[in-house]
Amino acid sequence: MTDSTGTTWALSGFGDEIDPDPAVQVAVLQALGANHIEVRSAWGVNIVDLDDEQLDRLAGILAERGMRVSAIASPIGKVDVSLPVEHEVERLGRAIAAAKRLDARYIRLFSFYRAEGVPVEDIRDDVLVRMRALAEAAEAAGVVLLHENEKDIYGDTPERCLDIVESVGSPALKLAWDSANFVQVGVPGPYSDGYAMLRPHLEYLQVKDAKAATSEVTPAGEGDGQLLETLTALRDDGYTGFASLEPHLTDFNALGGFSGPAAFGVAGRALRRLTDQIGVTLA
Repeated sequence: MTDSTGTTWALSGFGDEIDPDPAVQVAVLQALGANHIEVRSAWGVNIVDLDDEQLDRLAGILAERGMRVSAIASPIGKVDVSLPVEHEVERLGRAIAAAKRLDARYIRLFSFYRAEGVPVEDIRDDVLVRMRALAEAAEAAGVVLLHENEKDIYGDTPERCLDIVESVGSPALKLAWDSANFVQVGVPGPYSDGYAMLRPHLEYLQVKDAKAATSEVTPAGEGDGQLLETLTALRDDGYTGFASLEPHLTDFNALGGFSGPAAFGVAGRALRRLTDQIGVTLA
């Protein structure tokens, strides 16, 4: 173990990867030492589909247990780019309402799918129009959008993530980093090939790893995502933000993943082994 650097990151995690019940989500996260939760769904209902009564109930559960929200893990942008601009702007409005009710600054989003056989370059202009519209809505609401490098969307490689954030040029659009997703789209070394170019825009860390040969998702440090190198560089760069567990260890699909309490604990302990190794405290 290295000497302590005095660096602390806020540990969080996708609660619905643990259990549909928010009370169980919070209990497991707190057992792992987290004081934050990333909210994607509650009681099996996506965050953008929760009604006001459900949002109030969720807020009450979190407040009662002293749990804060690191981000709203919305599905915005996980749709075909052919849909009208207004489609996702309207859905973002519901994510913003959830962020306000749950006192969250960040909202995760994506940069659109395309029809089978359509070259990724052909959707660039349409993607940027939509991302600008979403960023403008976020600016007006005082929230920050975090683009995740999800598989098969426009921004699934470091180069296209950079293209989005630099082309839109909004203070309300930043990047979330996911090493496993980069591995799964064939980026040889997420840290080697993407970190330096994306670091100026990197605002949030989502934690999972993957094996290049099989695309199998693994706990942090057990795949080819160069997690240790990435975490070390973030420490050295003075990063003090969130590290959010998104293990995907037992099941995943286009809209999310599931791990269960036991596998989620495995993922949490794997991350802590890496941060202990580099002298970073998770709290």
